Amino acid sequence: MINGRCHCGNISFSLTWEPEPAQIPARACGCSFCVKHGGVWTSNPRGSLKVVVQDPATVSKYAFGTKTADFHVCARCGIVPVVTSRIDGRVYAVVSVNAFEGVDPSRLKRSPANFDGEGTDSRLERRKRNWIPQVEFAAVPG
Repeated sequence: MINGRCHCGNISFSLTWEPEPAQIPARACGCSFCVKHGGVWTSNPRGSLKVVVQDPATVSKYAFGTKTADFHVCARCGIVPVVTSRIDGRVYAVVSVNAFEGVDPSRLKRSPANFDGEGTDSRLERRKRNWIPQVEFAAVPG
């Protein structure tokens, strides 16, 4: 289980990754948005993700370019811990390694990623193959 959250804790996640990885791939996205906020993402296509939102009113979704992914931005602290993409009625996700809690940074295997020029269909197929396929969002009652 890998836990993470935005800086203020409004958006948190638990990523089930079995077996526990010796190394975690960390893709530093080269798109202009990720470069500006330091987006470095990981996913496990055999994993499952639970995202808990304390106050949904203080979360915004930002989509740009192909508008096929939603960056979940905490309006309180400005951190983007999760990105989702709805494909064929199913939600897929990646999580920010910068939002991890209690994970030894030496376990992260960082590499650059650049998807410029990738067509929408191939982009969605890549996400279906590589992103987390079991995603659950929960709001805290209150």
